[in-house]
Amino acid sequence: MTLILGIDPGSRITGYGVVRDIGRGCEYVASGCIRTGSGELHERLQIVFRGVREVIETYGPVTMGIEKVFMAKNADSALKLGQARGAAIVAAAEHGLEIAEYTATQVKQAIAGTGGADKQQVQLMVMHLLKLTQKPQIDASDALAIALCHAHTRASLIPHGLVGARSRGGRLRL
Repeated sequence: MTLILGIDPGSRITGYGVVRDIGRGCEYVASGCIRTGSGELHERLQIVFRGVREVIETYGPVTMGIEKVFMAKNADSALKLGQARGAAIVAAAEHGLEIAEYTATQVKQAIAGTGGADKQQVQLMVMHLLKLTQKPQIDASDALAIALCHAHTRASLIPHGLVGARSRGGRLRL
């Protein structure tokens, strides 16, 4: 049984979700949002870092999935998102977690069966897959979806001996 952390990064709200991979599916462990407020960017990044670190120390996941940055219309927003991702990745790396990155399309495809699913569809599928009786907040739901996507990806790689293997550059392949 592996504990998996999913992170939906944001410079104002970073969602997190923790699931337990039990081999025949996943069980819900925890989810929530790290809210940074409206302070200076460096202060918000520090809150993301500390918040992710606290989640890791509280629940003890061994691996993390995180959403990749996508380039939307606003380059400044994409840069801030990238910095929030970096803060979360450093927190995970400090604790020795294996880290994998997924595009939003990959997560939607894994959870809802289509890369064009909207947030509400993903949220409903997360509820169904984890047998939740209440809707998690949308950022937490996205983070749970990332954790589930990571669990599914790991499950498909395990039979091939690729989970935990190192590439030539020393990076973990998940």
